[in-house]
Amino acid sequence: MKRSLAVGLFAAGFAAAGAFSGAVVADPGTSTTSTSTGATTTTAVTTTTAATTTAATTTAATTTSVTTTTAANALPLHVRVAGVPVGGLAGSDAVAGVRAAFAKPLPVVVDRVRLELDPQKVATAYAATAVARARVASPGTNVHLVVAVRGRELRAWAAAVSRRVVRKPVDATLTLRNGRPMLTPDRAGRSLDTRRLVATVTAALRANSRLPVRLRTRAVPAKVTASGFGPAILINREVNRLFLYRNTGRALTPWRTFSVATGQAIYPTPTGTFHIVVKWVNPWWYPPTYDSWAQGLKPVPPGPDNPLGTRWMGLDAPGVGIHGTDEPASIGYSASHGCIRMQVPDAEWLFDQVRVGTTVFIV
Repeated sequence: MKRSLAVGLFAAGFAAAGAFSGAVVADPGTSTTSTSTGATTTTAVTTTTAATTTAATTTAATTTSVTTTTAANALPLHVRVAGVPVGGLAGSDAVAGVRAAFAKPLPVVVDRVRLELDPQKVATAYAATAVARARVASPGTNVHLVVAVRGRELRAWAAAVSRRVVRKPVDATLTLRNGRPMLTPDRAGRSLDTRRLVATVTAALRANSRLPVRLRTRAVPAKVTASGFGPAILINREVNRLFLYRNTGRALTPWRTFSVATGQAIYPTPTGTFHIVVKWVNPWWYPPTYDSWAQGLKPVPPGPDNPLGTRWMGLDAPGVGIHGTDEPASIGYSASHGCIRMQVPDAEWLFDQVRVGTTVFIV
């Protein structure tokens, strides 16, 4: 009896399991009908078309919240190195930023000449050391940047600047051009205080400043100026004329012309450029010992019979001068022994207009 009950329970469990299994595996769009005839079981499978059901798929959007945090090795906020903001940066970025700022050219303006100095060619900035100090500095601190300036390189650069802007003064000159005296004006020079330039640039580099460094050259006057020349004299032996030129400060202009006597053919007046080296009023006349024509003659004191008249303007040509004469009839001719004779009143007037150093051209 118990055995029959157990078999029945087993069979019922098996049937229930089979029914559950068929519900899980069967295609929901397929209808199955089973027909049993005696020992043979025929299974008819009828396929039906079911409406296709699309399940709605819900995608959950995930929102990511980004929070900016300061790196653990970043510098304190609002810290600067020589004015360069490095707060909040990593050490390597801070060093790169300080080096980039220091590498910017330094403008240098001398008068109207603008130059640019590459700081890296004359100085070294210790950026890494400054950043290390900035790491332990209080927020808002401006850390000093140590800059080592290489004096030799900076002085060489300053010397090159000096060669570019400095010029030497040019003295005025008095020359003979195209048969007449010509005055070339003087020109002031320029000098540059290179020591001050080096000191100013050094200060700018050490402060990491890139504001323009401005300096001015100093004017250097010429030693000989155009206004320093007085009148000039031109003597033409061919026409026996003395031409006096007045200096206006910029040029020489004709002033007065005088008839004179110049040297005889055997005692010619020398040609060239000379200067008045001595001026005498009422001079004595002394016979030249080196000329045969003066042998046996004696000195003549001032007076009407003096061969030099009342004025003597001696030149740096030996024994030659401009003077009055006691032989006024010789004026206009080649009659002297090498000197330039003038009428006494003309010689006296000229004496008052010229000075020692006056240039005399004889052609």
